Amino acid sequence: MNDKPRVRVLFLCTGNSCRSQMAEGWTRHLKGDTVEVFSAGAETHGLNPRAVHVMAEAGIDISMQKSKHIGELPVRDFDYVVTLCDSAREACPFFPGAGKMVHMRFDDPPALCSADMVEEECLDQYRRVRDQIREFVQRLPEVLEGAGEEP
Repeated sequence: MNDKPRVRVLFLCTGNSCRSQMAEGWTRHLKGDTVEVFSAGAETHGLNPRAVHVMAEAGIDISMQKSKHIGELPVRDFDYVVTLCDSAREACPFFPGAGKMVHMRFDDPPALCSADMVEEECLDQYRRVRDQIREFVQRLPEVLEGAGEEP
């Protein structure tokens, strides 16, 4: 039995609707035994339906997750606070209770979807970012231990 406490990680994004939700879902699925995960945003934009869709394609159900403001978090002390976009890093350059702040930038899938794209082209942008986030999460928590403010 593993008596070592789980590493507590918070993923922060602007609206806690897409990237941070994907990161939370992947972490629960892949690293739930070693990482206690939370996600939140500087704002709340609601859960992105395309993010829910592409995560479901990968076998991860995030449909019951909720878009949360950082003030709604049930805990305040984290081993790592990981900002996933530049605006979250600017909005929260310091997070009280963070053992270490780490910036790991991922593209914003909604911003990559243009009005002239067909739905499948748009979903491909979400899938690409989903897969990049999975690769990152697979290396948790070790990838955070050696990370600086800007990996």
